[in-house]
Amino acid sequence: MTVIRWFLILPILMAGVPVNLGTALAASPRVLQSSTAAPLLHRQPGQQQTPQTYPEMRIAAVVNDDVISVADLDSRIRMVTLSTAIPDTPEARNRARAQVLRTLVDEKLEVEEAKRKNITATEQEVDKAITSIAQQNNLKPDQLYEVLKSNGIERSALVNQVTASIVWAKLIRQMAADTNPVSDEEIDAALKRLKQNESTPEARVAEIFLPIDNPQQDDETRALAERLIAEMKQGARFSNVARQFSHSATAGVGGDMGWVHPDELSPPLAKAVIDMKPGELSPPIRAPGGYYLLLVLERRGVGGVPSEEDMMLHVVQVVFPLAPDASEAARRAALAQAQAARNEAKNCDDMLRIGRTEASQLSSQGDLRLEQIAPAMRGMVMGLGIGQPSQPILQKNGVGVIMVCSKTQPKAVAPTRDDVAESLMRARLDILAQRYLRDLRRAAFVDVRV
Repeated sequence: MTVIRWFLILPILMAGVPVNLGTALAASPRVLQSSTAAPLLHRQPGQQQTPQTYPEMRIAAVVNDDVISVADLDSRIRMVTLSTAIPDTPEARNRARAQVLRTLVDEKLEVEEAKRKNITATEQEVDKAITSIAQQNNLKPDQLYEVLKSNGIERSALVNQVTASIVWAKLIRQMAADTNPVSDEEIDAALKRLKQNESTPEARVAEIFLPIDNPQQDDETRALAERLIAEMKQGARFSNVARQFSHSATAGVGGDMGWVHPDELSPPLAKAVIDMKPGELSPPIRAPGGYYLLLVLERRGVGGVPSEEDMMLHVVQVVFPLAPDASEAARRAALAQAQAARNEAKNCDDMLRIGRTEASQLSSQGDLRLEQIAPAMRGMVMGLGIGQPSQPILQKNGVGVIMVCSKTQPKAVAPTRDDVAESLMRARLDILAQRYLRDLRRAAFVDVRV
């Protein structure tokens, strides 16, 4: 019996779609916030009010007339480690503490500004956002709450953070209504640039943006960027880290910028993207406003024409568990199960049924781009006919059989005028939102206690 040593990782990276500004701004929140702290007494004009001390909580920071409690900060750090897969160790929590607190301060400022503009979130909007977060994690809302509870995170923490995300998104959209629409001349110029760059391959890029408001923050921010890179190399997902730490409008969609030509990016970012391969993470890139971390998700050929590596495979995988230290008898039994599944499955429906009934814990299905498969294994996968099972594959956690259900070569899709207008407006509002928040910081009274 032939045994192939190969690791097929599912769930997989799904194909991307152009980012819609409204969706991006109203999508899953950048981070999950608890804001249970009681407000301070209002200050008299010209005075700085010393915050009242509450026996049941310590204060991490004072933000204008509101406070962030140490409990809020600790809850947020737990949510960061939970959603990013960053190890929940005392060292990791301490490293994240300063940036998490800064994010909490920013959100307080955003919420206060939205309130000043009479912007609120409805119960239906909050429920919809929470349902979306749950679905992204293959959970129902009640299951999501249970996961939070089991990790010592109150339900109100999620509700309050989603509410904050929604009102800030509404405020930015209100700003969009007051912004001049993208002109036909701007769209024509952008389309002309795209035409001139048809000979340049495109890349689908994700970003994490860490802002710098003054030069004194440069070293600290770069150190944070280096720590995030280290955590992602240890297994933290880029998309989740982007949702937690990025200050770009794309944070809500995991940093996904969609398909871009290098000339659409600032020179430091363009230079990095040109040299990066799919799946490669950039070092910290200093650009106007702060540091960027970039991840090239995928590439496509000249003029948007897909290459062979763009081929999309829909794959079913059935894995029979096998512990790394399993006995020879257990190993033979798992191999026999895999071979029996291979003999029984005549199509993908059969393979899915076997996976659900006999090996539901590790079995899965999903889409894989050919370039995501290890080069040494691509020949074997491409050699499988539709509905043909592979030989048993010995993996770290078991013995599996895969089956290719379909092979699809994506077609080239030229950007429309609406796509270009959306991209230009998103970039414009991203800059506008960053400046808005920077001005709020400069005008605020912030007293950090921890």
